[in-house]
Amino acid sequence: MSDALDLNDLKRRMDGAVQALKHDLNGLRTGRASPSLLEPITVEAYGSNMPLNQVANITVPESRMLAVSVWDKSMVGKVERAIRESGLGLNPITDGNNLRIPLPELNEQRRKELVKIAHQYVEQAKVAARHVRRDGMDELKKLEKDGTISQDDNRVLSDKVQKLTDDTI
Repeated sequence: MSDALDLNDLKRRMDGAVQALKHDLNGLRTGRASPSLLEPITVEAYGSNMPLNQVANITVPESRMLAVSVWDKSMVGKVERAIRESGLGLNPITDGNNLRIPLPELNEQRRKELVKIAHQYVEQAKVAARHVRRDGMDELKKLEKDGTISQDDNRVLSDKVQKLTDDTI
């Protein structure tokens, strides 16, 4: 009965959503500068959106400063705009092909901004898990309609998919 629907595949995909959330939250490390802080940022480059680390080097010269060395001089303005509009509250200072990004002190307002960003990341992960659940439920309906599984099997597997989703969320 369960070979009709691969619960392990659904679990793997839901775990992927959790791993993506952990990766996003690592970028929110606030006490010290970290190149991973800029990883979620994408830049409009050469006709498509590219991760920032594919158009520039990101280094940490000081504990509260990030340095971004843009490879293509024509991209400096786009990289600066992407960083400003990222919602991370960062204001880059342009110096030729390089951007210096001082990290703001953690005041109450900044903490509240970080909490909002963290909530957005969590909601995105929940939505991703729900999409996996929906895919699993659609597959079960299709299998029941095709006669591959019975209505009782569908109900049992639906409960398992729902429990997997609840555990993940």
